[in-house]
Amino acid sequence: MDLGTVILAMGGLAFLGLGTQPPSPDWGLMVSDGRTYILDQWWIATFPGLAIFVVVLAFNLIGDTLRDIFDPRQYK
Repeated sequence: MDLGTVILAMGGLAFLGLGTQPPSPDWGLMVSDGRTYILDQWWIATFPGLAIFVVVLAFNLIGDTLRDIFDPRQYK
């Protein structure tokens, strides 16, 4: 249910340099590396950021849907 929060936390830590280190691929690390090229080549940082946004949104929507389906207190 909280997988979106975990992905967001991992991306934030990698962005700050506290997560995975450079040979390992990570979306937060990709956004961090793209900061230096943001004015000329905006897509280097934008697309990994959009991927984080879409995946976190999808997991949150899936979690809410599963909670609505399997919540026994909903049918009172």
